Amino acid sequence: MGETEKSVATHGVRCFSKIKMFLMALTWAYLSKALSGAYMGSMLTQIERQFDIPASLVGFISGSFEIGNLFLIIFVSYFGTKLHRPIMIGVGCATMGLGCFIISLPHFLMGRYEYETTITPASNLSSNSFLCMENRTQTLKPTQDPAECVKKIKSFMWIYVMVGNIIRGIGETPIMPLGISYIEDFAKSENSPLYIGIIETGKMFGPVTGLLMGSFFARIYVDIGSVDTDDLTITPTDTRWVGAWWIGFLICGGVNILISIPFFFFPKTLPKEGLEDNVDETKKNKVEKYREKSTEEKHEITKDFLPFIKSLFCNKIYMLFILTSVLQANAFTNMFIFLPKYLEQHYGKSTADAVFLLGFYSLPPICVGYLVGGFIMKKFKVTVKKAAYIAFCLSLIDYLLTFCNFLMTCDNFPVTGLTTSYEGVQQPLDVENPVLADCNTRCSCLTKTWDPVCGDNGLVYMSACLAGCEKSVGTGINMVFHNCSCIRSSGNSSAVLGLCDKGRECDSMLQYFLIMSAINSLIFSLSAIPGYMVLLRCIKSEEKSLGIGLHTFSMRVFAGIPAPVYFGALIDRTCLHWGTLKCGEPGACRMYDINSFRRIYFGVPAAQRGSGYLPAFFILMLVRKLQLPGDVASLETEPAEMKLTEKESECMDVHRSPELENGGEVKTKL
Repeated sequence: MGETEKSVATHGVRCFSKIKMFLMALTWAYLSKALSGAYMGSMLTQIERQFDIPASLVGFISGSFEIGNLFLIIFVSYFGTKLHRPIMIGVGCATMGLGCFIISLPHFLMGRYEYETTITPASNLSSNSFLCMENRTQTLKPTQDPAECVKKIKSFMWIYVMVGNIIRGIGETPIMPLGISYIEDFAKSENSPLYIGIIETGKMFGPVTGLLMGSFFARIYVDIGSVDTDDLTITPTDTRWVGAWWIGFLICGGVNILISIPFFFFPKTLPKEGLEDNVDETKKNKVEKYREKSTEEKHEITKDFLPFIKSLFCNKIYMLFILTSVLQANAFTNMFIFLPKYLEQHYGKSTADAVFLLGFYSLPPICVGYLVGGFIMKKFKVTVKKAAYIAFCLSLIDYLLTFCNFLMTCDNFPVTGLTTSYEGVQQPLDVENPVLADCNTRCSCLTKTWDPVCGDNGLVYMSACLAGCEKSVGTGINMVFHNCSCIRSSGNSSAVLGLCDKGRECDSMLQYFLIMSAINSLIFSLSAIPGYMVLLRCIKSEEKSLGIGLHTFSMRVFAGIPAPVYFGALIDRTCLHWGTLKCGEPGACRMYDINSFRRIYFGVPAAQRGSGYLPAFFILMLVRKLQLPGDVASLETEPAEMKLTEKESECMDVHRSPELENGGEVKTKL
């Protein structure tokens, strides 16, 4: 008897350890995919400048991850449950690593990055050809032969980034649906919310690390090691600066491949957590029956696919949840992808600073919210009804608070010829301001090249030549221009490279914005776990993996892919000045109208999120009408049983279980 008890205890510890070990491995997998995803998001502005492409194309590159996901998500979600789920997750992680390596390839295949400038290399500074000079021929023109620019191979190198991102999306496909369904199948139902909260919390260290990496590498020049940085005339705050984006993708690729290794050593199935010590003959018989059933399913693997799809489509709560998720995902995808650009343009921050601030103020509150939300669901045994109400109310509070962001504004940069006149008077942006004035018409300046200087009068000029500057002192970023005829001030009419600072008032507005972002992130993350548990409990256990996959598929198709493209196109419409390629064609946008940018950045997501509360309200009404046994069904039990009408039973394909109790009552799972 003592030996039997010892064997049972050992068996329980072994099974207990396996589910916890899988939880740890899955958390690391979530972390690694979030690491590469966050790093990709933080480097989008660098990629935009590296390849001189518009924001709409950058949005398409970002959405290509979702395209890769679409190739397999539905089939992996359904067929993956019939196959070896841990091994499929491991293969997915390794594939993500391959995609990251491909994304970094353009740096090794293309030449050095050449930014738009009027200033000649240091060896030719004595010519002063970039300054104001009378009666000279136009020597600073774009390349004469347009075909030369078109033939440049680096113009199309962004395709490698897109292909790598597609492969990364393919690799990410099995991680969430198969990992969550594996936890749901073999963990206690009362532990499931806490486990998912742990996974989501652990995952947030991925974005934190990814954003910190992005902030660090954005400060390093892209061609570090092959150029003399002392000769550069741009700094990380300049909209032409490109950081060493490619290094981070090499790191992300290695991390993803390393994390894939443990999944190849997990078994296909585990005993249900909490039942490991029931090793009597009845339990053994059930295990044998389960194995026989799994063998039969392999021979008829597609038998239940269409019935499951039909059952999910007829599940009103599930379909409304998908609609709500799609509308919410459109809003959050757009705001996250273009947040660094918004901070750069609106508050005058560099990409490195914007990415760091994003990680510092937003991600820690999200980690706390996920963990606290999962703990509350377990501690207080929250019912499905209460979970739905909690998610709805918290999300609504978060939504209403976001309207405060419309008040945290700064003015446009005072750029002469774009936003202000040469006298320093702000001009309506719908009226074309002349780039040339009496003070610089004699200088024969290029009027489209973006090489801004800040005058000591607080105004920005698109180049030292347009500022009427006749002399320069120093080299690189320390260059100072003197005798600038367009700068009317009490000083010596000088200018320095770069844009002018926006002032202390704008810095204060940035602090208010970041604090509000932290509050919104905390409230949103608190609502995430209750909302996700409503999704898990509104579908049958045998349909859970497919249901999660279809939910993810819908968000990819209707949010992840189109949202960055149309949102990027809307942002492109607010551009005030486009960069100029050597062939004279427009490149990346250098400056936006921040007032129009702000209205689009907050207005479009506000409309999308607001419309998402209509289907969410109907979900509350449906959940409220469910006849839960004793009205005490909680998330610690198996998905709550609800009594259905005859019509609903036919739609959801309710079946009679061989293990039904109470005289064979027909049941289905919420």
